Amino acid sequence: MQIDIIETTGLGDRSYLVSDSGVGVVIDPQRDIDRVLALTEKRGVRIALVLETHLHNDYLTGGLELSGRVGADYVVPAGDSVAYERVPAADGDVLEAGPMRLRVLHTPGHTHHHVSYVLADADGAVQAVFTGGSMLYGSTGRTDLVGPEHTDELTHAQYRSVRRLADELPGGTPVFPTHGFGSFCSATPTSGDSSTVGDQAAVNPALTQDEQSFVDELIAGLTAIPAWYSHMGPGNAAGPAPVDLSAPRPVDPAELAGRLAAGEWVIDLRTRTAFAAGHLPGALNFELAIANFVTYVGWLVPWGAPLTLIGETEEQVAEARRELVRIGIDRLAGAAVGTPEDLTAGEQPVSYPVSDFAGLAAAVDADPALVVIDARRTDERAGGGVRGSRHIPIHELTDRIDEVPDGDVWVYCGSGYRAAIAASLLARTGRRPVLVDGGYGDPDTGAAAAGLHDASAIR
Repeated sequence: MQIDIIETTGLGDRSYLVSDSGVGVVIDPQRDIDRVLALTEKRGVRIALVLETHLHNDYLTGGLELSGRVGADYVVPAGDSVAYERVPAADGDVLEAGPMRLRVLHTPGHTHHHVSYVLADADGAVQAVFTGGSMLYGSTGRTDLVGPEHTDELTHAQYRSVRRLADELPGGTPVFPTHGFGSFCSATPTSGDSSTVGDQAAVNPALTQDEQSFVDELIAGLTAIPAWYSHMGPGNAAGPAPVDLSAPRPVDPAELAGRLAAGEWVIDLRTRTAFAAGHLPGALNFELAIANFVTYVGWLVPWGAPLTLIGETEEQVAEARRELVRIGIDRLAGAAVGTPEDLTAGEQPVSYPVSDFAGLAAAVDADPALVVIDARRTDERAGGGVRGSRHIPIHELTDRIDEVPDGDVWVYCGSGYRAAIAASLLARTGRRPVLVDGGYGDPDTGAAAAGLHDASAIR
């Protein structure tokens, strides 16, 4: 029996292909199903079942299209209301695929109808459990995505679900979650790349705390929900359209200039330092090379707004397109390929400075009234920030841009990635940003090392 992991690092998720004797089972496939199809061809297997642990909140599934393409049964939790034919998975059901048996366990918490799948061989020996957004590595799936009125109920349910998994499965059972590798579907950060049920008994909060302590701690630690999440559940219930990975329509410099002048969302995919050194006026920097790309495009770009990409190569644009279709950003307005110098239509590229926390410390010492923006989330700011800085989380910046004075403004975050997005947004409005490119908590070069960390700067 072979279990293959299909990583989607941009969303912090994993899908799985389980195969035995030429038969395959796919669990929680992402929308770009060509990766799954290529893997099944490599393994020489026929997909018999496509399973969903839940209606996902952080991506559009490829399960409906995949099952139709290969003629497999499509299995979705029985309690979920969907607009397509499926095999309902209810607690206690056993699904068969060649010599494999998958027992359904109702494990509510991440959603009301969430299920896990216990994999056994033909002799009934348990081989693995696929836990979706239930038991994660050192954490659990968050419980506030269905709606705030359900959070308390679902958090109690999550505790009991994880306990059920631990009680009913052998300690040596390998755990294969869908979320938890940087996904915002995780209630708290996860740890490790593999684990067993027995391992989790020692580290998972649902297994080391009493129920009320777990509930109180999980709810207190919930962070902001990415904006695009509100579109994923309904999209998965309705059934996503077949994926389209074709190249966006080419945009020439004159058309690109018009879109920039109109204030449309034109995203430059280059590294933040390359962008800062020279970019088209009005372009915004969402660095593709970092795993957070799709998270922050989905979070910041208004849903359905025209979106144009600028890439250094066609391959870079294709990679960005793949990332975006996973969350349902299907209809791009177009794409341009080349350097800023190649794509200018009269206006020269512009730039802004890049510094670090040591440079920021020197600037603050020279001008205590310096405007400094902290673009981190509220939970990060709770641990303190740069003294004298103003806290405007990146996902709030477009709505709060008027709070930023005109003129020079330094901006930082936890790593430099979100600060780069913020700097480009500020530059588009005519302000003069300085990007602080570095890790806030880095022991050698971060804020504390530069003498800037203020534990009381929480507002």
